[in-house]
Amino acid sequence: MRILQSTSLAFLLGTAATTHGADLMEIFGMAQSADAQYAAARAAWSAGQEKLPQGLSGLLPSATLSANTQYIDRETNSRDPQVPTVTNQFNSNSAAISVTQPLYRPQNYTAYQQSKSQVVQSDAAFAQAAQDLILRVAQAYFDVLLAQDTIVFAQAQLVAIGRQLEQAKRNFEVGTATITDTHEAQSRYDLTVSLEITAKNDLEIRKRFLELIIGRPAPGISPLGPRFGPRFPEPNDPAVWVETAGTNNSQVRISQASLEFATKEVERNRAGHRPTLDAFATYTDAGNSTGTTTVSGVDTRTGVVGLQLAIPIYQGGLTSSRVREALANEEKARQDLESARRTAQLTAQQTFLGVATGVSQVRALEAALVSSQSSLDSTRLGQEVGVRTVIDVLNAQQQLSQTRRDLAQAKYNYILALLRLKAAAGQLAEQDLTLVNAWLDR
Repeated sequence: MRILQSTSLAFLLGTAATTHGADLMEIFGMAQSADAQYAAARAAWSAGQEKLPQGLSGLLPSATLSANTQYIDRETNSRDPQVPTVTNQFNSNSAAISVTQPLYRPQNYTAYQQSKSQVVQSDAAFAQAAQDLILRVAQAYFDVLLAQDTIVFAQAQLVAIGRQLEQAKRNFEVGTATITDTHEAQSRYDLTVSLEITAKNDLEIRKRFLELIIGRPAPGISPLGPRFGPRFPEPNDPAVWVETAGTNNSQVRISQASLEFATKEVERNRAGHRPTLDAFATYTDAGNSTGTTTVSGVDTRTGVVGLQLAIPIYQGGLTSSRVREALANEEKARQDLESARRTAQLTAQQTFLGVATGVSQVRALEAALVSSQSSLDSTRLGQEVGVRTVIDVLNAQQQLSQTRRDLAQAKYNYILALLRLKAAAGQLAEQDLTLVNAWLDR
């Protein structure tokens, strides 16, 4: 009977292990083309790239072409009754082109420098969105795997408990066991059925989360394979990861760019006190048609080249107020940067410990799995020779099933902690997902 139970259990576990589907990189590819959050971030990045040409435009010449045509009906009445009324009807047309080149506009130059900071900020924000997509895909992927594993372990436990329930009923019928063993086995069986139903519901929920990212029904996915081998982070020094996170974390880089923008904003508003100097050129071609039978029309062509100087004197305190506002925003940006840096460093430290703990936990649970299997085998043997009861076997089976699930969860937690550590340090990239993908049984 022990051989039959082991065979049934191995069949259930082996069925899940050999059901291959889309791997992690295929799911990630689907997410890249379908995830709404990532698409919004890409659009925001494209919009952010336009800040640079917009800032540069304030330093380049601007040209304007204007034209107008009008019909004039004019009647002139003199107060001298001897002078007749004069009526004129004529067309007036003009076209002009004007070009202005800023020569000295410190506000425009500072705005151009600010646009560079805005581009850096949009780059960092998009990099953060890309890392967030990797983490969300990995989280959803391994949540589905864990839910599938839980179902398989519950089904395997049902098979084993079912065998014990049948044996307890037979033993009770022949008088070698009490009804208590049957009731205990039935109770464990019903409880495991309930756990299986819960696990199936959880699997459907986890699939919906995956579908939210990839924008299509969740396909079958590949399980973790025998190539999985947890190892400590490289370098295996939390101080290095903390230091890297303090400068290279995506949120830190976004906050750093925001501070640079705020500092330039102070400079730009202070430039409001300074004069501006522009060079300009205008050419106008105008013409009026004849208004009487004795006067011919007039055509006029005018060209103007000059310099225009503007010196701000007083604007009701507006410029000074804007400077004070910019200084306050600069201080806010500085504190936001410090907060982002501390948060990134704390996250790096926590995730480093999570990875290191994950390695030890996986190894410990692998050893516990061997021990739990040995304990179950020994308990079954003891039951056959009469020194162990059905309850002892059921407890050993439950312990083995729980250890299997704990080991699966520990493996997935280790992988996610490893990816989060890379993200905290601002180093998470598609190549890291490729390394994790190599651990799958494809």
